[in-house]
Amino acid sequence: MFDIDSGKLLIIGIVALVVIGPKELPGVMRQVGLALAKVRRMASEFQGQFMEAMRESELEELKKDVQKMSDSAALANFDPLADVKSQFNEVSSSVETTLAAPVAPVETAALPEPAAALPEPAAASVLAPDPVAPAAAPEPEPAPIKTGGTA
Repeated sequence: MFDIDSGKLLIIGIVALVVIGPKELPGVMRQVGLALAKVRRMASEFQGQFMEAMRESELEELKKDVQKMSDSAALANFDPLADVKSQFNEVSSSVETTLAAPVAPVETAALPEPAAALPEPAAASVLAPDPVAPAAAPEPEPAPIKTGGTA
C-alpha cells in the first residue's frame, strides 16, 4: 500500500517522539491504530458491497441469457409425432399415385431360333483326365466299430 521500509519507519518514530513527547506517544499511537482499523473495516465493507453488486449484476445478466435461449428454443412447437405422421402421409400418397398410374403392356417379341446345334464332344476327351487337376488320393477304408461286449 504505502512504500514504507524500516528506515523510513524509524525516522517517523523519532520525529513523533520529539514532536509529541514520550508521555503522550502511547495514547497517540493507540488512536492511530484504532483509526487505521476503522479505515480497513470500512474498506472491507465497501469491497464486500461492491462484490455483491457485481454478483447480482452477473446473475441478472445470466438470467437474461437463459431467458433469451429458452425463447429462441421454442420447444412448444416441437411435436415429433406430427412430424412422423406428415412424412408417413407423404410417402403413402406417393405410393398411391405410383400404383394408380396405368401400366403400359409389355410387348413380347418372338425370340430368334437357335442358329445351329453345337457339336458334341468326342467320347475320348470326356474320359481323359484333366492334366491341371491333382490326382485324387484313394479313400481309406472305414475302421470296424468295436463294441464293449465279448465276441
